[in-house]
Amino acid sequence: MQETASTPAAGSGLELLDPALVRVMQETGASMGAVYLLPSGETVLRMALLAGIPPQIVAPWVLVPLSAPIPVADAVGERRVVWVAGREEMARRYPRPALVVPYQFAVAAAPITTGDTDRGSLLLLWPGSHAPQLSRQERDAIDVFCRRTGLLLQRAAGSGRPVLAGAEPRVLPPCRSHTPRPGEALAAVDFAERLPEGCCALDLEGRISFITTAAAQLVGADIPDLLGALPSEALPWLDDPVFEECYRSAVVSRRPMSFTARRPPDRWLSFQLHSNASGTSVRITPAPTASAENTPEPQYTASPTTPSRARELYHLLHLAATLTEAVGVQDVVDRVPRQIMPAFGIQALAVMTAEEGRLRIIGHLGYTTELMDRFDATPLTSSTPAVRVLATGIPAFFATFADLRRAYPPATLQDNMAAWAFLPLTASGRTVGSMVLAYDRPHPFAAEERAILTSIAGLVAQALERARLYDAQYQLAHSLQAALLPHALPLVPGLDLAARYLPTTHGVDIGGDFYDLIRLDETNAAATIGDVQGHNVNAAALMGQVRTAVHATAGASPGEVLARTNRLLTDLDPGLFTSCLYIHLDLAHHRARLATAGHPPPLLRHPDGHAEVLDVPPGLVLGIDPTADYTTTEIPLPPGAVLALYTDGLVETPGVDIEDAIGRLADHLARVPGRTAESLADNLVHHATQCAPRNDDIALLVINVLRAGG
Repeated sequence: MQETASTPAAGSGLELLDPALVRVMQETGASMGAVYLLPSGETVLRMALLAGIPPQIVAPWVLVPLSAPIPVADAVGERRVVWVAGREEMARRYPRPALVVPYQFAVAAAPITTGDTDRGSLLLLWPGSHAPQLSRQERDAIDVFCRRTGLLLQRAAGSGRPVLAGAEPRVLPPCRSHTPRPGEALAAVDFAERLPEGCCALDLEGRISFITTAAAQLVGADIPDLLGALPSEALPWLDDPVFEECYRSAVVSRRPMSFTARRPPDRWLSFQLHSNASGTSVRITPAPTASAENTPEPQYTASPTTPSRARELYHLLHLAATLTEAVGVQDVVDRVPRQIMPAFGIQALAVMTAEEGRLRIIGHLGYTTELMDRFDATPLTSSTPAVRVLATGIPAFFATFADLRRAYPPATLQDNMAAWAFLPLTASGRTVGSMVLAYDRPHPFAAEERAILTSIAGLVAQALERARLYDAQYQLAHSLQAALLPHALPLVPGLDLAARYLPTTHGVDIGGDFYDLIRLDETNAAATIGDVQGHNVNAAALMGQVRTAVHATAGASPGEVLARTNRLLTDLDPGLFTSCLYIHLDLAHHRARLATAGHPPPLLRHPDGHAEVLDVPPGLVLGIDPTADYTTTEIPLPPGAVLALYTDGLVETPGVDIEDAIGRLADHLARVPGRTAESLADNLVHHATQCAPRNDDIALLVINVLRAGG
């Protein structure tokens, strides 16, 4: 899509943020820093600035959905500084990034906001030697950066020239404490050349920026062939995951690392790596024979034009870890493009599946919606690469448009791309779809790259197969549960009513939470809410039986309703227990009578605005003792009063006393400005879900007793 004159090009204005990022890194002693921006109306953070670490190491995190379980997303979602003190804590709280980057380091992420607007996030990383907590000076520096950067972004957006992230992050040059004069630089080279061992320097991208004659002789290559090249490109025998892992560990942890490698045919060399913000110094010496004999011989088949096997495996590992967290089909198609496109230099991607004789596009990135609409619903009888790949299960690679045209003469260039890979999505021996990867320049696909891309397609296909099964089970489970809950609340003169039901969405289990409101006559109604133990079909079935039993006895005193329902459940002996609250509403006399069977107490907001947690004598949960009694309590319920009935999912948070949580909910009910039951219900749910993540279903019933005249 072309930029218009009124829309600044992506990446414009980023230089305004450079000094602030440099300053906060200096003031905190951070070894690496990144700034993420959140474009208005979007839900994906984009890495805009990067300093102190090679871009290829952070490529999997250039695009971060706000829902992703990693620190920068949590910092924005929770609007707080997220601090992770080391590798062990990272593995416990954020297992996916800990799996892919298993090094010793500490990390802090902080939200960049102005008022109610989320604008991005700051990410800082320190070596593993950092103290267990951020110091006051570090926190102050982070706070100042976020506040000032937020205001800068706000002013830029208000002036019509918003600061936007580019397609790739802007990488800041390293800050040097000393810039040598020409004479000093020559003296440093002479010093290095006089050393009996070899040494070389790698820049921030890991490319060889300097190497001594002795080092070039040790690795068996000429200096001009080495300068500017990645070691794994210039020296195929170094294209091994073990050596790449050592390099990454040195860069991230800032600890000295070493490894031993065999230069063919039989020369063993020792490499010692020392990294800082400007790059990596490598000392190269002949390895002792005893040490070399214990080092496994690496296998290599790479050539200077083949992508680094170690780096591709790194991205494959990250993709596999990402897909293990994907749930439904939409989750998979959202994660895949953002994960592999930055890592593999892909400009556009589309994922397609076969449905009812047509090829349907279920996800894309880099292509316009208009173009995708043109290709969507292509008949499976058409002669196109995507359909052919789906039919045969054989991938197709086209390095240029001429190659594509030779294979498919009717083809016309519609996406302005220059090279394509069409990959079958095959899982369990069945091809379920295809995926197209597009490049904006001619792209020769080496044999090893073809294998890597085909492996990626296999991972995506397996994830899609799991996701489709999940979606089907989820839909079935929650359709059943929805059928057991009221489709709508009855109209009761004098009452304004609202109900909410929110499943946890973790897994496809069916919950047992329920609510109901029963109109008894013109001036009387009954309200009930409850929670059946467990999350399965049995819990849902029992929930339906409890609702039926309450309906059958509604109109009796609340204690009698619960007692009869309890006897029914104990006779059924379902092996599950149920909490339940029942309230009889007498609108003519402005009274309410209620009884509880082990259910959280209701909240009452009085007409003057103050709210309280009602003290209801507790009763035994239903289904345990057939002789249990339930005490009925009567309270005044004047016009203007509000009752809030809820299940424990609304208030239960790990590590928080439930009575304290209920008290805070009552305080919030007293403060919320909403006057209608609908607005009050929305406000209570929002408050609960923002305070902490929920681990259980939520049911809520709000009863607003209307004043005379509405």
